[in-house]
This record gives sequence, structure tokens and C-alpha cells, in this order.
Amino acid sequence: QVQLVESGGGLVQAGGSLRLSCAASGSIFSSTAMGWYRQAPGKQRELVAVITKGGGTNYADSVKGRFTISRDNAKNTVFLQMNSLKPEDTAVYDCNTYPAFPRAWGQGTQVTVSS
Repeated sequence: QVQLVESGGGLVQAGGSLRLSCAASGSIFSSTAMGWYRQAPGKQRELVAVITKGGGTNYADSVKGRFTISRDNAKNTVFLQMNSLKPEDTAVYDCNTYPAFPRAWGQGTQVTVSS
């Protein structure tokens, strides 16, 4: 079983940066791909970025070139560096395995970008 705790969200002006962290407990972290997801008000949850166990990455077109996903397997932590933030990036951000494990969703961290 995997437990996930996200942190690092907050309120930032457009053009600013935030770095999200996701601490994972459980023994499978280093052997699975991890993803960052987000859900804006009134919208479905979407996949933002994925990192494989070997460090390969993939991004949604809407964040490509602005967001960077990384992981520290020794610390069971995955990060999301978000630069050049836009108001449309406002959402609750969650991490999970990829594909997502339904029972692993945490509380997420709120990111609000003001214009």
C-alpha cells in the first residue's frame, strides 16, 4: 500500500514559481512510475506530468517547457517544479502512481495563480 502526502502549494502571481513535493510511504515507490495530477474547479482531474522509475519524463502539452518533474528514490519523494505559472494552472495538485492507484489519493495541495 502507498500513502502520499503533498506539500508546497500556495498563492502566487502569474509568472511566478512553486515547487511541489510528494512524500511517499510504502515499498513500491522506487519500482513504479509516478505522476502529478491536477483538478481545477468544475473540471475533471488531468494528468500533468509522469516520471518513470528510471527517470524518463512526459508532460501534458499545457505545461511542457514550464514544469519539470523529478524524483529522489532514496527519499521516496517526487517533485514538480512549476515556472511561468498562469492563472489557468490554478487547481488542486495531487501525486499518485502512474497509472493512478485509486486508494492512494492524498489530500493534494492547492495552487492558486493570480493574474
